[in-house]
Amino acid sequence: MSSKTEKKVQIYEDLDNVEKYMKDRVGLGTSFDLGVRKIKVMQKQVHLYYVNGLCDSVLIAELLEQLLFLNDTDRKSQARNIFDIVENQLVHQSVQPIEKMDELVDQVLSGLIAIVVEGYNHGLVVDVRSYPGRMPQEPDTEKVVRGSRDGFVENIIVNTAITRRRIRDERLRFEIMRVGERSKTDIAVGYIDGVADPDLINIVIKELKNIKADGLTMADKTIEEFLLKQSYNPYPLVRYTERADVAATHLLEGHVVIYVDTSPSVIITPATFFHHLQHAEEYRQAPLIGSFIRWVRFLGVFASIFFLPLWFLVVLEPSLLPERLSFIGPNETTNIPIVVQIFIADLGLEFLRIAAIHTPTPLSTAMGLIAAVLIGQIAIDVGLFVPEVILYVSVAAIGNFATPSYELGIANKIVRLILLIVVAIFHTPGFFIGITVYLLFLIRTRTLNVPYLWPFIPFYPKAFAQILLRRTVPGNRIRPSHLHPQDRFKQP
Repeated sequence: MSSKTEKKVQIYEDLDNVEKYMKDRVGLGTSFDLGVRKIKVMQKQVHLYYVNGLCDSVLIAELLEQLLFLNDTDRKSQARNIFDIVENQLVHQSVQPIEKMDELVDQVLSGLIAIVVEGYNHGLVVDVRSYPGRMPQEPDTEKVVRGSRDGFVENIIVNTAITRRRIRDERLRFEIMRVGERSKTDIAVGYIDGVADPDLINIVIKELKNIKADGLTMADKTIEEFLLKQSYNPYPLVRYTERADVAATHLLEGHVVIYVDTSPSVIITPATFFHHLQHAEEYRQAPLIGSFIRWVRFLGVFASIFFLPLWFLVVLEPSLLPERLSFIGPNETTNIPIVVQIFIADLGLEFLRIAAIHTPTPLSTAMGLIAAVLIGQIAIDVGLFVPEVILYVSVAAIGNFATPSYELGIANKIVRLILLIVVAIFHTPGFFIGITVYLLFLIRTRTLNVPYLWPFIPFYPKAFAQILLRRTVPGNRIRPSHLHPQDRFKQP
């Protein structure tokens, strides 16, 4: 019998066949964590299948106690209705019937408990999941001075729950599905019915259902690559967040949010370039202060891309500088070309960033001291770098760190290095041609049929004004038009 035919097998009435199926297909008796509890209820055999570590053992014990209690209270003459009696006896908020053996296997491996009764070709699944994991806590990458401290965790049930806690709308939907031939990872598509564009919802759900892969061990990142077919475009086409308030805000705007089990971050679609430049801190302060923070961040992101290539250009062509700014440029000379120094310093910072990820926290401070005092200063003393290179590379690096989106910061660094190469080869024409090509590249980029530079290109004055200035919540009444929301107005 082929595997496709086996997946459609009805649950066996003979529980010995069910047990044999579980041994052959799932490894019952071989895998130590897969278990079965056999009991007799009103002269009928009842089997309970579960996975240790994914189920709450206290709830399983309570269910067994409830079922065994039937032997003392119900009459044997009612045995012909035992399946209905068992179903009614399960005092639990989530009990669902199943009919196929592949459903039974999938539910058991997802952490639910499956109950089959002798003589019946259908069963029951009870949600007693208790996934190992941490409690919600503030994400390290999206900290705020004021605001909530709960963030998403690796449990999809917890993530949807803390989102629903913020949006108690009966139209909030979480459509769940399983993706991955072997991993069978749970994925929930979140949106607000009546707000989100139905075409956008259908596109996302269709693309997710079309994913053909063994597993999603990298969770949301794998989903992104299948969903958008990004290829080697370095710029992020979706936004990741680990904050429940950020996800809730985007849901209210009309975005579609994808929750992936085992991932502490969610995917917000669609996301433009300017979505990656916003941070929750702006909305936890007064509008003027939020706008000031946003402008400082814009300046840092701009510096991370263009500041270093522009400085290198005036080093190559000092005549471009006014006389009053003639001091800008290296006051010392070395045998190593400036562009090589910049690349060594920039890559050195990347080495430090990677090393910081792999270095235990107690040792990271010592590593920073080694990098700053020993490597940096000695490299200048021996003539490997001129001091100005360290200064301007550091400014560009700070601009990278000021970028809220980690993915966008890395993409901007790649663009900066490419611009440096172009400037080194073609000087002034190369600088302007490189910027033009870069802008054209961003203009042609689209994310789920949305222009990446919206609302700058195509230009929407009112929407772009909200990018530049953080408006008050009462004054922000209209949802973004690029999402094609069914309900355009946020407030009645």
